[in-house]
Amino acid sequence: MTRLNVLLHEMVPDHQIMTPEEVSQLLIDYDITEEHLPKMYHDDPAAKACGAKPGMVIRITRKSQTAGEATSYRLVVRRPKK
Repeated sequence: MTRLNVLLHEMVPDHQIMTPEEVSQLLIDYDITEEHLPKMYHDDPAAKACGAKPGMVIRITRKSQTAGEATSYRLVVRRPKK
């Protein structure tokens, strides 16, 4: 059975794992801590497809009609147990 790579779908924006240096600069630029970043669960299909683990930060780049390109960031966290 062939698995679908969700990152190749035209509706899924570009997801890139940031290096620790890039994360440090991001936090300095915005004067925030990692806990201020929006969260993304480790079992999210896009996070799994790019190999993200809890504690990593993902840069998401979307096409935007008004801005041309919009970048957002997500901290990967483990989904809480029910």
